[in-house]
Amino acid sequence: MVSLAVNLAPLPLGVLLALTGAGKAFGRQAARQAAGTVLVRVLNDGRRATAALRATGAAELVVAAGLLAAPGTTVPGLAAAALGLAFLGYLGYARVTAPESSCGCTARDEGPVTWRAFVRAGLVVAGGAAAAGARTSWWQQAAGRPVASAVCLAVVAAALAAVSKDLDELWLVPLRRTRLRVLGHPLGGDRDVEVPVAASVELLERSLAWVAAAPVVRSGLIDHWDADGWRFLRYAGVHGPGGAARPVTVLFAVDARATRDTTASPAVRVTLIDDRTDEPVPVDLLDGLPGRPSLPLA
Repeated sequence: MVSLAVNLAPLPLGVLLALTGAGKAFGRQAARQAAGTVLVRVLNDGRRATAALRATGAAELVVAAGLLAAPGTTVPGLAAAALGLAFLGYLGYARVTAPESSCGCTARDEGPVTWRAFVRAGLVVAGGAAAAGARTSWWQQAAGRPVASAVCLAVVAAALAAVSKDLDELWLVPLRRTRLRVLGHPLGGDRDVEVPVAASVELLERSLAWVAAAPVVRSGLIDHWDADGWRFLRYAGVHGPGGAARPVTVLFAVDARATRDTTASPAVRVTLIDDRTDEPVPVDLLDGLPGRPSLPLA
């Protein structure tokens, strides 16, 4: 079983490095991602940080190509292990000097450095060491023992998914929703306990209504109140049709019981109210959005 895992190691490790490397090297959000990492502090320049992030992605792609195309050789595995060690050092430095900074481990991961990032980097080190010891190609190993190889690869894929925050939407969030449907919401039995306002704001900021109204909003949350099962969230904004900008109140209404764990598409209504006349502003917030999906306006 050990030899099976060693000979198969280049495949999952190569796929992992190919995915993370492609996102860093060619991702459209590389500059924004780099701006949130500790690289900006180290290099003292956003453009240099972006270049360093893209260079790291290119290095990952080169190592991934070696792992996938030339397994059974020592160099790609050792290079992957070296990358893992470099990641561990970077994560340790970021954790100590700027714990609030973004991990930057993958193209989609913008959260702070956590234990999951350290575990994933450790798995890269272990996988690289194992790949360096491979004696046959992964495709020959898979062809010779297909069932055992499939089980081994499934276990490795599950381990990588468990420590990859950007894959939570694929398995962790659906698992939480299933648990809520089966066991019930922990707040459902007590009507005196309310969903925190911060949870409603987080849900709102992930909705289509927020994307549509974002060009108008000019403030953080100003006020909030609950009525008839809805939670009203008030923001200040500026609406300027034809260049005549005027101050408005942007009023969102969201389901007062909804959270990210219970729904991914909350019911949201949005209204613009002219601050001078207190009259609703007739405007199509969806104008310009691709696809123009349905959005209730009140």
